[in-house]
Amino acid sequence: MTVKILHNPRCSKSRETLKIIEEQGHTVTIIEYLKGAITENQLTNILEQLKLNPRDLLRKGEKIYKELTLSDKSLTDQDLIKTMIEHPILIERPIVISSKGARIGRPPESVLEIL
Repeated sequence: MTVKILHNPRCSKSRETLKIIEEQGHTVTIIEYLKGAITENQLTNILEQLKLNPRDLLRKGEKIYKELTLSDKSLTDQDLIKTMIEHPILIERPIVISSKGARIGRPPESVLEIL
């Protein structure tokens, strides 16, 4: 099975998750989302697979979250998705996608459910 991971090589949880996937013997497609390798359409599909709304996928501890006042409840899901595409650091990571579903690798072992 081919598995995709939205990966940040500087993130320890992302590296641990990637290691688990590789140890399970799966072919991995690495998507470096911080380099703009994801579209609004793709993010919308990922959110559907995760069964989350955009607000649930935001990294609320990021400085830019506060600067852009993303806690504002009047922002629509589409507003938040566009903002995450413009500022991918806001997307929670890592995200793993397989034919069995999608999971956020926090903790990294949670991805075993879809491998």
